[in-house]
Amino acid sequence: MSDFRERAAALDAADPLSAWRQQFQLDADVVAYLDGNSLGRLPLRTRERLATFVREEWGARLIRGWSEGWVELPVVVGDEVGALLGAAPGQTVVGDSTSIGIAKALHAAASLAPGRTRLVVDASDFPTDRYLAEEVARQRGLELVVVHRDAEGDVAASLADVLDERTAVVLLSHVDYRTGVLLDLPSLTAQVHAAGALVVWDLCHSAGVVPTSLDTAEVDLAVGCTYKYLNGGPGAPAFLYAAARHLPHLEQPLPGWWSADDLFAMAEEYRPATDARRLLSGTPNVAGLVAVREGVAMVAEAGVEAARAKSELLTGFTVDALDALGERGLALQLVTPREPDRRGSHVTVRVPDARALTARLTDRGVVPDFREPDLLRLGLAPLTTSFAELHAGLSVLAEELAH
Repeated sequence: MSDFRERAAALDAADPLSAWRQQFQLDADVVAYLDGNSLGRLPLRTRERLATFVREEWGARLIRGWSEGWVELPVVVGDEVGALLGAAPGQTVVGDSTSIGIAKALHAAASLAPGRTRLVVDASDFPTDRYLAEEVARQRGLELVVVHRDAEGDVAASLADVLDERTAVVLLSHVDYRTGVLLDLPSLTAQVHAAGALVVWDLCHSAGVVPTSLDTAEVDLAVGCTYKYLNGGPGAPAFLYAAARHLPHLEQPLPGWWSADDLFAMAEEYRPATDARRLLSGTPNVAGLVAVREGVAMVAEAGVEAARAKSELLTGFTVDALDALGERGLALQLVTPREPDRRGSHVTVRVPDARALTARLTDRGVVPDFREPDLLRLGLAPLTTSFAELHAGLSVLAEELAH
């Protein structure tokens, strides 16, 4: 791997995002953190901002904090996330978990397609997505239709077989959580719309690292977490986007006082807001929103386009290094596409007993993750992953595979 060491040094020297790494907490016991697609590193500014929040806002201002800005945070932070996703203000909120957001989005989309009877889900989607699709279909009396990806990881052909006048909603993941395959969001959205159906996009593995133009692509609804490439922290609240054309009409299954047209009217009869607040339910997690805001600001300052450019270099470096290890006879098989425009920001390799290998790597300070039974995922976060760090992690991986 010596030739890759020199290549890593050259890439780091030319990296316009290299200075961002020092704005995150970096612990000496971590040789290589390769799990940014599960949980991003802690931004130093978030650590300081939360300390200030606890001391000066929660501690000193107490209940007055709500009238001094907390009430607006779900929409304010939502607009800041939306800007990263190519969404105009007033269409995105931050407040619930990803799972709650997906459930709301599916119900809302179905409410906009009366008379249609099918809910379509991808068999490769994250388990929660599939579980929720099944439950929403059951609750609404819809037929659940499962589509399968082709050998290249695409779903367009399978969708073509099931999209017709019966289809109400299609749920798709922008980036496959296992393989890293990146779907063509604009093209697939147009394909679903051509059949008169609506599409809900799961952006968990693309938000902040893949440029996404939700408004231009005319996406209906989208959901995503903020604790991966947006560095919002473990369990940080998720975002929920609904196109402005749908907001005055959609129903959501969890109406609460935060989604009412007048938050403090405490009216006997529920009247939903007609703007993005319609997507909310209960009292938001203020500390979580504060943390998300800091992480989102950093991505906005660095630029999603710049993050994508580095992501392609990081994943390309990884693919080349894994190929070199395969040529040495080590037991591995690349699962992620080789074409940069067809992958997100993690690279997946098939190895024997991925769980045990992940444990050995972690013991040596290299932190990836795995998916049963044989998938090892290497998550590469452009703001925090250096090429030298990546090289160090891949070197340890080579040693473990050679044993």
